[in-house]
Amino acid sequence: MTPSKPGRRTAQPRVELQVAPVAPQRIFQEVAAQLRRIISEGKLKPGDKLPPERELAALYGVSRNTMREALRALELSGLIELRLGATGGAFVLEGSSNAVVNGMRDLYFLGAITPEHLTDARISISAAVIRMAVERITDDEIDGLEENVAAAARAHASGDFAARTAYHQAFHMLLAKATRNPILIAAMEGVMEITRQFVKAIGPQEWPTHTLPSRRRLLRHLRARDGEAAVAEMTSSLRKLHRGYLVMARGLKPGEPVSRRE
Repeated sequence: MTPSKPGRRTAQPRVELQVAPVAPQRIFQEVAAQLRRIISEGKLKPGDKLPPERELAALYGVSRNTMREALRALELSGLIELRLGATGGAFVLEGSSNAVVNGMRDLYFLGAITPEHLTDARISISAAVIRMAVERITDDEIDGLEENVAAAARAHASGDFAARTAYHQAFHMLLAKATRNPILIAAMEGVMEITRQFVKAIGPQEWPTHTLPSRRRLLRHLRARDGEAAVAEMTSSLRKLHRGYLVMARGLKPGEPVSRRE
């Protein structure tokens, strides 16, 4: 190979760049971003009513349809609530987990969240919730959990599948709210929304006999402020519950492996 002469540049191969057209942001997204920034800076506070749609459209120099799309985007994000009627309008919310819940639901329907993902997430999030809740939960809140379990038992006895499922799922949200942590509450709400969709897809089923006794043991651990015992109880219950879900969903026989991970 002959070396190049001093002072002479070696020709470099031309790089072919794969470039896709860059789509400009749609107008309603820019309007929504500006309104979101105003809310995040505290210039609009929870409970405040935004100016009427017509005024906002004139202020931003856009059509009413564009403004309507921007407001709808903010509503889906959980930042505002759109109310109908003479006293209606767009109102800033205290705070909502709608964006988290909607995002998780979309992932589930797109097939990005598998039943195994759901099991892992429920166990991990429930453990975090219990460890925090056990330090903050009040006796009145535990009484509320006991009332929930009693209501679920009555629904179970009457054969009301929809009611008992709703009570069992509400138990997890009551427990999450006892953490006083909006991040854990939103995470639990998102996971429970996926659980609701999963159970709905499976359809009515015989509720496992271990659930109610497990809840009662969990309540005793909470009253004793024994977080690790409560976590162990919840983890065991969720593993059994989701094993049953997967058997129903995939038509497996009892004892047949659900996946290679088991």
